[in-house]
Amino acid sequence: MNIDRIVMAFAGTVILAGLALSQLYSTAWLWLPAFVGANMLQAAFTGFCPLAIVLKKAGARPGCAFN
Repeated sequence: MNIDRIVMAFAGTVILAGLALSQLYSTAWLWLPAFVGANMLQAAFTGFCPLAIVLKKAGARPGCAFN
């Protein structure tokens, strides 16, 4: 998997986990998917994604979005 797919899979997992936690424990957990969504939105415009930087340094193969 390249960095683009890893980032999307991680974001989707965190969003679903935040939604599940909000149903099981507290609605305050909705801040987690809100943060992830905001980060995805800003990454779409700026190209800056902290997870992509970490994955690139870890040796993951870059995709077309995060070169």
